[in-house]
Amino acid sequence: MAERDRLRDYRGKRDFDRTGEPRGRGASGGDGPRFVVQIHDASTMHFDFRLQVDDVLKSWSVPKGPSADPKDKRLAVPTEDHPLEYEEFEGVIPRGEYGGGTVIVWDHGTYEPLSHDRKGRAVDFAQSLERGHATFRLRGSKLHGEYALTRFRSGRDGDGEEAWLLVKRTGGGRAQGAPDPRRARSATSGRTLAQVASDASGE
Repeated sequence: MAERDRLRDYRGKRDFDRTGEPRGRGASGGDGPRFVVQIHDASTMHFDFRLQVDDVLKSWSVPKGPSADPKDKRLAVPTEDHPLEYEEFEGVIPRGEYGGGTVIVWDHGTYEPLSHDRKGRAVDFAQSLERGHATFRLRGSKLHGEYALTRFRSGRDGDGEEAWLLVKRTGGGRAQGAPDPRRARSATSGRTLAQVASDASGE
């Protein structure tokens, strides 16, 4: 599917004359597929977990954020694909706009797809997501090690909203768990949500 089509939902929800969010140019990544975890103080506080798949960031809203404990199964609700440039977005989305609120980049880096079939052969990462289970190794400044995303509700046939679980895999390396979002600092600017909001209001 063309990149422009994949971002149709994203662009259709936003007025780029009002929001500073990137429109998306379809830029390709650098030294490997990227990931970003943003803290988003919108109508409800949550973490946005995004993985680069081809020319977009596949995105999930994770209310409690990633956990470093393999026993914690964190709900992850899929949202629309975002442009790759969104990895760097930090700022305030105006009130009244879709997702209005403050955003910081809590962590970002690269990831390694790990999905295999029953015979041990590597499976295309986009295909593994379509099938409902994908494993990967994160290499960020705060998140490290192996994680899995597993779909447990399809959202089809009237069974409710599509939903996944984000889980740290046992023995997959040490990682920092999600912090108190109001005290967390950006991996790119070192600012808190309150500082980003204050800076934006003073511009």
